[in-house]
Amino acid sequence: MNNIHDFLEEIPVSVKNFIPVRKRLFVGLLGASVLGAGALLAGIWLLAINPTRTVFDQILLIVLTVLLMGGTALATMGIGGIILTILYSKDITAFHGPIRIAVSLFFPIVLVIGKILHIDSEKIKSSFIEVNNDLVRSKALRLKPAQILLLAPHCLQNSDCPYKITVNIDNCHRCGKCPVNDLLELRDACGIKMGIATGGTLARKYAQEYRPRAIIAIACERDLTSGIQDTSPIPVLGVTNERPFGPCFNTSVKIPDVEKAVNFFIAEGNYETASCDQ
Repeated sequence: MNNIHDFLEEIPVSVKNFIPVRKRLFVGLLGASVLGAGALLAGIWLLAINPTRTVFDQILLIVLTVLLMGGTALATMGIGGIILTILYSKDITAFHGPIRIAVSLFFPIVLVIGKILHIDSEKIKSSFIEVNNDLVRSKALRLKPAQILLLAPHCLQNSDCPYKITVNIDNCHRCGKCPVNDLLELRDACGIKMGIATGGTLARKYAQEYRPRAIIAIACERDLTSGIQDTSPIPVLGVTNERPFGPCFNTSVKIPDVEKAVNFFIAEGNYETASCDQ
């Protein structure tokens, strides 16, 4: 395959007609990684049955084949679960485990295949975030505001601001020069929890402290991808930040996108004020 367009053409028409291209990219690469694992299995099996091998070597190879076969079979089910969930916008409980296995086991291989095909890793991660958000939206989650955690990166804060907000977000003086003020207003209006994180370690600390039932995370594609996987099985809706000045410096975010994510999780009647539902 010479380029991504050739690769995408390999995906069945029935899937292409219903899955948008941004989501199709990750699903297609995930399928390719499982096919690659199948080819590896065939190679290991051929080595195992080779009569020149010692009995010990053959037993080891057969055990390895069985383990890989089980993982590959579950991952294949997981891919099927992802496709069905996206197509029907309906959560299928039986596929939760296989989907997690497919993503956790094969995501690194997806990135390797993408690199071989000269596909930008940021595009792959963006596609993964889109797929993840679809999987989360398929769940019938209706939560109280206090069960929702909004995680934002510290790079949203204006770089000239003298007030440190990573330890205490309420140190923000709400001057309106950065999106933090708007996010705090959303927090106050809806009654959700919120934290400003400098990285994955602090984000995990907030998750352990607040024990949310759902997370809305604002970050770049790289941090969102790792965060979604780290916090599994807690559902995470990812909102990609905007980087007009480059990564990790005076970034921004579309507040309506964040508000939409909050509104998805909050059950009707659980708003602390009417402004959250505007």
